[in-house]
Amino acid sequence: MTGVDWPPGKSAAEGPLLLGVRHHGAGSARAVRAALEAARPRAVLIEGPPEADALIPLAMDEEMRPPVALLAHAVDEPGRSAFWPLAEFSPEWVALRWALEHGVPARFIDLPATHTLAWDKGQGPTTAGEPGDVESGAVDGVPADVEREPGDETPGDIEPGALAGVPGDAAAVPGGQASRSVHDSGDALRVDPLAVLAEAAGYDDPERWWEDVVEHRGSGSGDPRAPFTVLEEAMAALREEYGTGGHRRDTVREAYMRLQVRSSLREFGPRVAVVCGAWHVPALRRRTTVSADRALLKGLPKVRTDMTWVPWTHRRLSRAGGYGAGIESPGWYAHLFAAPDRPVERWLTKVAGLLREEDRIVSSAHVIEAVRLADTLAALRGRPLPGLSETTDAARAVMCEGSDVPLALVHDRLVVGDVLGEVPATAPAVPLQRDLARLQKRLRLKPEPLERELELDLRKDTDAGRSRLLHRLCLLGVGWGEPTVSRGSTGTFRETWRLCWEPESAVRVAEAGVWGTTVLGAATAKAEADAVAARVLADVTTLAERCLLAELPDALPVVMRVLADRAALDTDVGHLARALPALVRSLRYGDVRGTDTRALAEVAAGLAERVFVGLPPACAALDTEAAEEMRRHVDAVHGAVGLLAEGAPAAGGEIRGRWRSVLRVLSDRNTVAGIVRGRAVRLLLDDGELAPDDAARLMGLALSPGTAPADAAAWIEGFVGGGAGGMLLVHDERLLGLVDAWLTGVPPEAFTGVLPLLRRTFSAYEPGVRRTLGELVRRGPKAQGGAVAVGAGVPGFAPDPDAGRADAVVPVIRLLLGLDGPGGGERGEPGGSDLDGTGGRDGGELVGVTR
Repeated sequence: MTGVDWPPGKSAAEGPLLLGVRHHGAGSARAVRAALEAARPRAVLIEGPPEADALIPLAMDEEMRPPVALLAHAVDEPGRSAFWPLAEFSPEWVALRWALEHGVPARFIDLPATHTLAWDKGQGPTTAGEPGDVESGAVDGVPADVEREPGDETPGDIEPGALAGVPGDAAAVPGGQASRSVHDSGDALRVDPLAVLAEAAGYDDPERWWEDVVEHRGSGSGDPRAPFTVLEEAMAALREEYGTGGHRRDTVREAYMRLQVRSSLREFGPRVAVVCGAWHVPALRRRTTVSADRALLKGLPKVRTDMTWVPWTHRRLSRAGGYGAGIESPGWYAHLFAAPDRPVERWLTKVAGLLREEDRIVSSAHVIEAVRLADTLAALRGRPLPGLSETTDAARAVMCEGSDVPLALVHDRLVVGDVLGEVPATAPAVPLQRDLARLQKRLRLKPEPLERELELDLRKDTDAGRSRLLHRLCLLGVGWGEPTVSRGSTGTFRETWRLCWEPESAVRVAEAGVWGTTVLGAATAKAEADAVAARVLADVTTLAERCLLAELPDALPVVMRVLADRAALDTDVGHLARALPALVRSLRYGDVRGTDTRALAEVAAGLAERVFVGLPPACAALDTEAAEEMRRHVDAVHGAVGLLAEGAPAAGGEIRGRWRSVLRVLSDRNTVAGIVRGRAVRLLLDDGELAPDDAARLMGLALSPGTAPADAAAWIEGFVGGGAGGMLLVHDERLLGLVDAWLTGVPPEAFTGVLPLLRRTFSAYEPGVRRTLGELVRRGPKAQGGAVAVGAGVPGFAPDPDAGRADAVVPVIRLLLGLDGPGGGERGEPGGSDLDGTGGRDGGELVGVTR
C-alpha cells in the first residue's frame, strides 16, 4: 500500500471506520459506542501513546474507576511528564471498554511518549513556546508550578499527544469565545474549530452549539455513522481553509498515525475502527506515501519513559482547573452520559439533594417547578432540550431564591465536581508509590480531592503515624498536606493539617523515587542531601526541626553535624539569631515524640551564648530597614530564650539572666537603633525586670527635645509597636502622657517625616483600643499635674468607677449566677448590689453557688 485513501461514507467492509470525536464529549462517547456496535470491527485503534498498550487490560479491572489518566514520565527526569486523562464519558474510554468487553484488540496509535517528552526538551524541530509544547513538569500543557486562571486558555494551546488535549482537535479546543475562533500567533494562525463552526451556525457560545447539535441529539434509529460523516466534512472544510491550524507538530503526529493504521490494515484487514480527534480525520484520509510519512519521523529525539495509570479528578478535566483541553462542566457531561432518561429531572433532583444537605429548604414542589421553568426557557430560546444554562437559571430562580451564593456551591460540587478516580493496585508504580499506598491504607488516610482539615492528637499511635507520614512527604516535596494553626489546644501534642490530594502528586511521588524505595528511606536521604546543600544556617536549623517532626533518626546525626559546623563558622549575628528559634522549637518535641534532643540542646545553648555576645555590637549604626530586621531578631531570640530556659530548668535561670543583661545593655546604649532600644525596654517591662518608673524615665529620655524626631518615633514604634502595645498605653496613662506631650512638641517641619512611623505603629491596634486612646488623649492632662485629667462627661472614661453604670448589670449577673430563681421575688432595692452577700442572701450562699 502506497497511500491511504478512504472516502467518507464507506462501509466497514470497504475500509477502516474513522470516528472523529470531541475528547470528553458525552455525545461523542454515545455515538462511538453505537457505531462500534453496528460495525463490529476486528480491531480498535485509539489516539494515544503506544507505550500504554500493555496497560489497556487494566481498564477492565474491577478496581479501575474513571476519571483516570495515563501518566508518562522520563525515567531519568520524572518531573518531565505528561498526562492523557480519560473520563467515563470520554469516547476513548468507551472504545477501550467496548474492545475489552468484546475481545477485540485495542491499540494506541499516536506519536509515542518517548518522542513527545524528548521533543519538549528543545531537541526537536519545533520552536520553544510553540502552541502545543509541553514544558518540563507540565500537566496538559500547563507547567506544574503555574496554574492558569479561568479564561487564560487559548484554543489550541494544548499538550501534544494528550487524549484530551491534542492541538487543533475539535475535542481539544471545544471552548473559547467566538470572536477568538482564529488567533494570530506570529507566522501562523491558531484555529478553534468548534468556535468557527458555532460562529457559522449563528451561535456566540461554542459549548451551547455543541450541546444543541450533539449532546441533545437522540440516538434515533438512523445510521450510527452519520454524525461522524457530517463532522468529518466540516473538519475537512476547515483543514482546507486553515491547514494545520497553526500546529506544525500535528503533521508529524498524523504521519505516525497513518503508518499505524496501514500496519493494522495489513494485520486485521479492512474492518478496523479508528477513534481520534475529529481534526485529524481529514489528514488520515489524505493520500500520502509511506516514504513521505517515514521521512517526517526520521531523526526524532528519544528519551526513556515509564507509563502507568493514575487517578484523576473532574476538577482537573475542567478548563477552570488549568486544563487547556478541558470542558466547562465535566460533572454535567458525566450526568448526561450516565442518565438513562429524563436527564433534566434527574439533574434538578441532584441539585435539590445538595441544597438540602446544606440545610436549605427545597421540596419536591421546587423540583417540579424548576423542571417546568427549564423546559419553558429552552422553548423560548429555541433549543431542542434544556441545557446547562436553562437548568442553572431555573435552579437560581426556584431553588436559590435568585441568589448566586448557593448556586456557586451547585457549580462547584455538581457542575464541575470533585470525583476522584481509582486505579487497581496491580497498575505499574514506582516502589515509593507502593510503599505510600501501603502506609495510607494502614493509617486509614485516604487521598481525597476535596480540601479538608485533619486534627491529630500525637498521643495516639495512629495520629502520630499520620503526622510522621505527612511530615516526611513534605520533606520529599509531595504537597498532600499543609500544616495549619489548630483551632483548639495549642499544646505540642496536637497538630492540624489541611489535606488535598491533587493528581500531580503522583508525579511528585515519582520524582521523589530517586531518593529511595520507601517513604522513610527517601525522606532520610533527601534530608541528608538538603543539609549538605544548605547555604544558610537558618535552613539547617529548620531542617533539624523538620527531621524531628518527621522522626528521621538516621538523618538527624548528619543534620546536627552540619549544623554544628555551620554554627561554628558563621559569624553573622543575624544568621545566628534567625537560626536559634527553629532550633529551640525542636526541643519541645522530645516529650511528645520521645526523641532524644540532648545533642540539639547543647548546640542551641552554644548558639544562644554566641547571640548574647554578638548582639549589642550588631545593633549599632543600622539604617531603617536593618534596624527593623534586627528588632524582629530580638523578638525571636526573646521567645527562644524562654523556651530554652523551660526545657533546661537547671540552667534556665542563668540563660534568662544573661539575656536580661543583654536587653539592659541594648536599652541604655545610645548607639543602638531607636526601634531596638524601645523594644528592649518593652521586653524588660513585660518580664517584670524593669519598674514602671524606670520605663517612664527611659521613655522621657528617648523623647526629650535633644532627640531627633525620627529617632524618637522609632523608639516609640519599638516600645509600643504590635497589637499588645496599645493596651500598655491604655493602662499606664503616664506613658500615654509622655507620648502625647512629645507628639505635640514635634516641630511642624519634622512632623511629616515621623507621621508614617506613627501611623504604622498605631494602625496595628484593635479599633476599640484606638478609640479608647483617642478618648484618653481628648480629656487632656490632669490639673493636679498627673498625666491625665478627670473625664469630661464621657461615659466609661472617668478616673473612678461609675457606680450607677455598674449597678445596672447586677440583675443580669444575679440571674446568670442563679441568685434570683423563678418566683424568687425581689432581693434588695433596684440598682442596689447584694452580690457581696448583704442583700437578702449571706455570703455563704453566694460561695455555695459559685463553688
